[in-house]
Amino acid sequence: MRTAAVIGCGDVSVVHFDALESLLGTLLVGVCDTDPKRLTTAVTTWDVPGYGDHLTLLEVVRPDVVHICTPHNQHAAVAMDCLERGVHVILEKPLAHTLDEGRRLVEVAERGSAKIAVCLQNRYNAAAQAMHRMLSSGELGRVLGGAATVLWYRDADYYQSRPWRGTWQGSGGGLLMNQAIHTVDLLQWLLGDVTGVSGHVSTRVLGDAIEVEDTAEFVLEHQGGARSVFYATLANVVNAPVTLDIVTEMATLSLRGDLAVNYSDGRVLSVPERKAPTGGRAYWGVSHELLIRDFYDRLEEDTPFWISPREAEKSLRIVKRIYQQTFPDATTAVS
Repeated sequence: MRTAAVIGCGDVSVVHFDALESLLGTLLVGVCDTDPKRLTTAVTTWDVPGYGDHLTLLEVVRPDVVHICTPHNQHAAVAMDCLERGVHVILEKPLAHTLDEGRRLVEVAERGSAKIAVCLQNRYNAAAQAMHRMLSSGELGRVLGGAATVLWYRDADYYQSRPWRGTWQGSGGGLLMNQAIHTVDLLQWLLGDVTGVSGHVSTRVLGDAIEVEDTAEFVLEHQGGARSVFYATLANVVNAPVTLDIVTEMATLSLRGDLAVNYSDGRVLSVPERKAPTGGRAYWGVSHELLIRDFYDRLEEDTPFWISPREAEKSLRIVKRIYQQTFPDATTAVS
């Protein structure tokens, strides 16, 4: 029987609790949060001991695996504390709120024996898996380019309920770090490692509520010559489905929830996406549980988990490069 604990009992923790409840052979043995109200709710709901300090939890409970669902600026430090004690980690995105913290976490992860996964769970979506398989096999010919959009809605109340979200110090960024990083990750995972970045961020509608961006646009150059373009905003009036189009020599792949592959010879292939679970929010996607289950299934393997800190660092570097181009003198935004 493996034991697990959850550090950070805010919004996204619900999908981790639900996944743990469904895992056979895994027992939740503790929770941690610095907010007394959230901690009390988690203790009552899951009937486990609660702690206001993660180091105390690690010392007293000694879990095999820890799920980290804290604010961004605590990700790297808490993860390193766990790894250095030999505790496996499932870390919510992003890898860290700064590049320096991200680099440190990569180093700690790669010199230790404990495993760590970063929750870029959209790679487990059925449509994303199918796209990656077809593109990497070469069956569609050379990849020419792609385009993606994230047209979502957030209001001032969203940030006021969790003030860290709207600050450079707490979140490390805005839209790109907190919402759109999954799509940034998919672009570089599907089209290839990024060799060039040109972009800009701005705050269009939430300037009175946040100091970070609510809108972003960029162009990426990928190894192999493909180019991708991206636009995202929180100024939309609804959370619209993420769109992702990739053009190859022999087909166009269009993701709108489900995947449609339109071949140049007229054939059309459809890949349906899994339905979103009842827990969490639909726009989080459907694959948290798949990633978590896969991580537990691979704990006995000698190799690092495939969505490792080094892998997650790729999207963090892209985001921070765009911040650097927009705010060249603002070290808080680009470090």
